[in-house]
Amino acid sequence: MTGNISGNAYALTILSPIKDGYTPDEIAYADLIRDRLQGWNMEHNSPMAKVPQTYLCRFFVLDDVYTESLPGAGFLDTLSDLLPVVPDRTRRNALPKEDHLQSRYLVFSCNFHGGAGGDLEGYLRGMWGAIGDRIREIWGYCYGFEQVTDADTFITYMKKCQLPAALFFNGSNDEPLEEQLKALYLKQELAKFAAENQGLDAATLRRNFQAFMQRVAPTNLAEPTWPAGKYRI
Repeated sequence: MTGNISGNAYALTILSPIKDGYTPDEIAYADLIRDRLQGWNMEHNSPMAKVPQTYLCRFFVLDDVYTESLPGAGFLDTLSDLLPVVPDRTRRNALPKEDHLQSRYLVFSCNFHGGAGGDLEGYLRGMWGAIGDRIREIWGYCYGFEQVTDADTFITYMKKCQLPAALFFNGSNDEPLEEQLKALYLKQELAKFAAENQGLDAATLRRNFQAFMQRVAPTNLAEPTWPAGKYRI
């Protein structure tokens, strides 16, 4: 799916149909998934922060497709507007039919660094290795997921549920996640350094800046760096 690739970024969109069933407590599987996803927001960081090369992602439960207003009218409906005596049901039947989903869906939308070739399998393998247990607690109520037992079957399942991306815009700088996290860390640290060193003489400022550069180690991507998934300063 070359349309899913923009530079080194890959746009992954997954729609997994949720089983139409209930727990012993009479909670719909779709509502249970939604509740568990809400629980992820209460954790210090999302489990997805552990998945290598994840730029950003979003989960949600799609109940149906909704029509904000009636579809555009055709010739028969336009004609009926001129005939007030036509029953309302007849007028509505002249309108195009609305489409509805046969199942609720778990939607997973993600942008990740996949390299020039878009290494989808490598990303999904890393996702399974990092948070396999958390994946099971969310996808376990979706049709077909009972066949997933390891990374290979997870990759196969996700590809079956994948949709092609349309109008994909890569909002990152196209660098690997490690580069971006280091850049974010340096930005925050430099801002703090500037605020803390106002009004110093040149000699003191130079000494402080040399110590600052040694501490932040700009060429070391591993540490110190901005933790993946952190969204608070």
